[in-house]
Amino acid sequence: MLIDMRKVDQLIELWFDEDNNYFDLTAKIMVDDDAVATFGMNAREDIILSGLPMAELIFKKLDPNCTFEALYKDGDRITAGTTFARISGNAQALLTAERVALNLMQRMSGIAGVTADYVKEIEGTGAFLVDTRKTTPGLRMLEKYAVTCGGGRNHRLGLDNGIMLKDNHIAVAGSITAAVARAKAHAPILTKIEVECDRLDQVKEALEAGADVIMLDNMTNEAMREAVAWVAGRVPLECSGGVRLDTIRGKAETGVDFISVGRITQSAPCVDIGLDDV
Repeated sequence: MLIDMRKVDQLIELWFDEDNNYFDLTAKIMVDDDAVATFGMNAREDIILSGLPMAELIFKKLDPNCTFEALYKDGDRITAGTTFARISGNAQALLTAERVALNLMQRMSGIAGVTADYVKEIEGTGAFLVDTRKTTPGLRMLEKYAVTCGGGRNHRLGLDNGIMLKDNHIAVAGSITAAVARAKAHAPILTKIEVECDRLDQVKEALEAGADVIMLDNMTNEAMREAVAWVAGRVPLECSGGVRLDTIRGKAETGVDFISVGRITQSAPCVDIGLDDV
């Protein structure tokens, strides 16, 4: 996934407004204005890295002249005790930026690690793991980037990235056929239309209506196998709803093309990363 670093820079301003309202009282009192220091960013558990370019921006926001040496890259799997970056510069600035940088990398690397666990479970099935819009408000771009660091793929980045006809949209339109027809009449020509279905008769209606992608929502594995056999590769099929690490393999083996999992962003724990004096 490509990142708009201009938007990341805007986010960093907000994060510092939250954490450093006027100034860092402790750093101002305890550290001389011209003091310099070198710190290492260290993994305190086994992790998959995500967020290194963003961490560099965070430190350089407060000290544009600091040096940030990345010893690994995003997506690398590293073991506990590994120093993955070194930062040298104004001590006050680096200490003030520390928590913002760590918070972000702990969150992003946690998502990357959980994503990798799910990806591993479906190896060899032909199915791809994709994320959802169940992300932390304000952090979607970065959390979806973290998913790609763990080997997953992105679904819609936002509501303007595609048309998803869910049960309420269909209810308002009157039927799947009517909903797809209306979407096709007004959608930009390169925009795909996905239809959410929870019954096999809906799958057939969505296909006949001209859906580009069909979501099998909270269907049993048996029902999904029937859908896969009936659709026969004419459009991609996405499995969604209640997917867990212990159930994803069976769902992937039904033959679906994509499996969307909200848990990889919504429920991923932060990992333990520290900043230590070198």
